[in-house]
Amino acid sequence: MTVNQEDALYEFLENASEPFSLEEVHSFIRVIEPRRNNRLNTEIASFIDTRRIAFPLGGKRWVSRRGCFEPARFVIAPTRLELVNGILIPGHRCLPFANPVLLPQEYTFRWKGKAIPRTTTEGDPEDFYPFYTLFGEEYAPQYVAKDNPGNEVLFNGDPYEDPAEVSIHTLDMRGIFRESSFVPGDLFAVSTVNWKEGIFELEKLGKDTWKPEETEEWFRAAGEGFLQSFKYLGPGASTEEQIAFAYWFGGERMRRLPACTLEEFLYEKTDRIETAPYGIETRFWYAGRDIPDRKDLEGVRSLPDRTVIEEILYRRGAPISEFVVQSYVRDALYRNDTDIDRILERLIPRSAGLDGRDREYLADYIREVLDEFGRDYSHFADNAAGSLRQGMGELHTAVLDLAAKLQKSDGDGSWLPKHTFVVLSQIQGHAASVLEDLDCDEAPPEQELEAMYNSLDSMIDTFDDLKDLIDEARGAFRKNNITLLEPDRGSAWYTVQISLGGTEIWRRLVLPHAYTLGEMEGLIQSLFGWNGERGRFLSAALSSGDSGEFKPDLTIGELCGRVHEFLCEFGAKWTVKIMILSRYFAKPGERISCVAGAGAAPPRFIDGPLRFRRFISAQEPGAERRHQDYDPDGFDIESCNRDMNKGPS
Repeated sequence: MTVNQEDALYEFLENASEPFSLEEVHSFIRVIEPRRNNRLNTEIASFIDTRRIAFPLGGKRWVSRRGCFEPARFVIAPTRLELVNGILIPGHRCLPFANPVLLPQEYTFRWKGKAIPRTTTEGDPEDFYPFYTLFGEEYAPQYVAKDNPGNEVLFNGDPYEDPAEVSIHTLDMRGIFRESSFVPGDLFAVSTVNWKEGIFELEKLGKDTWKPEETEEWFRAAGEGFLQSFKYLGPGASTEEQIAFAYWFGGERMRRLPACTLEEFLYEKTDRIETAPYGIETRFWYAGRDIPDRKDLEGVRSLPDRTVIEEILYRRGAPISEFVVQSYVRDALYRNDTDIDRILERLIPRSAGLDGRDREYLADYIREVLDEFGRDYSHFADNAAGSLRQGMGELHTAVLDLAAKLQKSDGDGSWLPKHTFVVLSQIQGHAASVLEDLDCDEAPPEQELEAMYNSLDSMIDTFDDLKDLIDEARGAFRKNNITLLEPDRGSAWYTVQISLGGTEIWRRLVLPHAYTLGEMEGLIQSLFGWNGERGRFLSAALSSGDSGEFKPDLTIGELCGRVHEFLCEFGAKWTVKIMILSRYFAKPGERISCVAGAGAAPPRFIDGPLRFRRFISAQEPGAERRHQDYDPDGFDIESCNRDMNKGPS
């Protein structure tokens, strides 16, 4: 689709309040953009389904976000901080009942038909972050910063330290709290008046309005909604997308009262769902399970209706738009280096293997863009954005280069650090997005440029840290595999990594090929201090219904020929992930041992990753610490090996 056709599609979706067909959206787009396109129907359907900008009904019919969430009802539970200060902080509370292009401070709330006045509230940013965590815990500071220009200046002043105090827009609720005799435990029922404009109506609900059993049906719908969203989306593009689809799959029951707040459900009421790390971001996920790794950069930014140029780039491992290519051309003009070969190498590094007709086609396109942009290019006018564009382009090229090299490197990639390609994809996607923004004749405002520079510095730090981890993992992998050239030096063993699902706790062991899963069950008990709980070994693909349980007499050597990754469930709370990394040739008389690891085993009284995360939060500075003797980072390899040799306690 053309840019105008995409804009027309979004306009249609913003105003569609009833289920719609492919023919209806096609007709609307043709009125706005009558240019003939024989593939338009296919491109519309692909765009909607790939970008997940509407909910599927089947048969080329969908429901828009507006059609799903307007009108719908949900609840807000004011916190003690809000009651004491006579305010209400919108934050993430209207997810997914408001247009995602709106920021929380842009919503309008009404009480008895009249708009509630706004005020500002000052405080430590840490006090405000909990009101934005459903957007993703890592994004809470950004939402606070975007609340007003003053906050952006404070956050941009030092991107590595939070400001001491910020000011955010809040609702002035003093009169409403007095008028309604609002007390702790009372709720607001919220009706979505206008999804597109973010307009909501508040109504007080007493704390005893519903009996606990009346919300049980809502809890069940919410649980099933999230689990279905995970199956449909995987980790998705964002937590916002996961939440929107959870409300869709949860059905109408999840969008009407009686209900509870989403925060209460996710953080207090469910033990089936938790927040899980996903590269440098977080997602909601099955409790106790790691989010699967990816093996390439293909992710949420992959274009569903690629042009010929974008298709060539996509095949070479660069899921980017033509606007990114144009930004590289502007960078060439800024550098005063318009050599086509060098532009191509910056755009697609040599490791990706660009050659033949694809190279010629891209070169011709770049020449055309150079001719067009070069006629009016002003180095002076581009000076403010040029340096940033150059740095962002160099980072983007480095990410593509590293990803291409890793895909051609040793083995099947099982030795790579956790979520390597996820992190690379997130850096690549954000860098590409900034490059798209910098494909313009006028530089963004100074404040926005400063934020982009800070973002670039942060991404470079993350990229450098990841490269260090990759180098360490590659060294260990090659060390373990070099004896493959001389198999007569010892017995064939395997390097196995055991990770505790939902945590950052892991151990890397060397085990003989004849080691059975039954023996591994006892080993896992020793590693994590468990006693009495039996383990059940399953394929990592079990959640999709593709495979079943492994017998305890199966050996690692036998299993290696079938899978490289599997799970062990201990009760209903803990899931252990086991990865067979590589061959290892043991010396005569060598015993099983732990060769690397991270994180202390959870205390025995902690029952599952959800409670472990809450326990760790309670140990952080400023919290009332109940267990001073527990150090979350306290892994000691010698103690680990002693405990393994003693067996389960």
